[in-house]
Amino acid sequence: MRAEIQAVVDDITQSLTLLRRHLDLDAATRRLDELNSLAEDPSLWDDPDAAQKIMRERTQLEQSIANYKEFEQGVEDGVMLIEMGEAEEDADTVAEAESSLIALRDRAAKEQLASLLSGEADANDCYLQVNAGAGGTEAQDWAEMLLRMYVRWAEAHGCKVEWLDESAGEEAGIKSATLQIKGHNAYGWLKTESGVHRLVRISPYDSQARRHTSFSSVWVYPVVDDTIEVEVLDKDLRVDTFRASGAGGQHVNKTDSAIRIVHEPTGIVVQCQNDRSQHKNRAQAMAMLKARLYEHELQKREEAAQAEADGKTDIGWGHQIRSYVLQPYQMVKDLRTGHETTNSGAVLDGDIDGFLEASLASRISGSNSEAEAS
Repeated sequence: MRAEIQAVVDDITQSLTLLRRHLDLDAATRRLDELNSLAEDPSLWDDPDAAQKIMRERTQLEQSIANYKEFEQGVEDGVMLIEMGEAEEDADTVAEAESSLIALRDRAAKEQLASLLSGEADANDCYLQVNAGAGGTEAQDWAEMLLRMYVRWAEAHGCKVEWLDESAGEEAGIKSATLQIKGHNAYGWLKTESGVHRLVRISPYDSQARRHTSFSSVWVYPVVDDTIEVEVLDKDLRVDTFRASGAGGQHVNKTDSAIRIVHEPTGIVVQCQNDRSQHKNRAQAMAMLKARLYEHELQKREEAAQAEADGKTDIGWGHQIRSYVLQPYQMVKDLRTGHETTNSGAVLDGDIDGFLEASLASRISGSNSEAEAS
């Protein structure tokens, strides 16, 4: 076996070792047996919320165990095929097996990253908010492009997207918008997207076709369920009702039922206008507020206060996490990890997995280094 392919096999083996340790395969198998028994109990759905949690845990555990076994079998089959192909001098079989092992290595590495999404809220759904920076139409168009990128990513990963709030730009794009992205590990994957995103391009709104730089901010925070207690006092809240504004706002209603809630001690502001019922909008806005307050505490515990501070500063130079250059060349580069690609079109169409994985891997390696130092 060639040294390069032996290195691929070693990488897969290392990923499998870490996956098995994290999964605790024997314990996971026993737990799956328990969940299967619970799922067969006719009284399970007497409590729909509890039933959904059990079924969700069962599905996730089934998938994790199946993935591990598939990787384990895949590396065994690949090595065996290479040995057979080399013995029979069948170059096509060897090449096919090597290609399969390389693809398996990439999948196993991604699964290893996903298995490490074990933060307190990583498995939760998330809210994603985009705000245009200074610059009028240019920045508002860029904000809409970013929003589309995240919607495309969510749809490609089987997540559901619910529009909660949208404020249209004067001529094009959006001033701001808030989505709820529903899917396993949605917050875990997207949490590192919070920050300022910078676009450089030839402006389609400039009659002289000059190059423009635009900024928009992204804020991601987890949806919290009823099992997590977040104290919110009525005396700390200011609640306003208003009508959806702007010529756009295609995803929201146009009645006076929109709700804005300001949490005065922290200055956190949330709003919702996706339903015609003021009561439902208020309930959704309160859920968003609790999520923001919970995330505020998470940031403190995870010593990520800088992200909180950046979210409250001007949207511009000095606070950016990623640069998207469309002119005079094509390049998207993450300024924290150094990960980059020249396929900016694919990125803006939602292909951001490489950036998410690099950022997550960076956080994990940083946490591991701190743990080793202490």
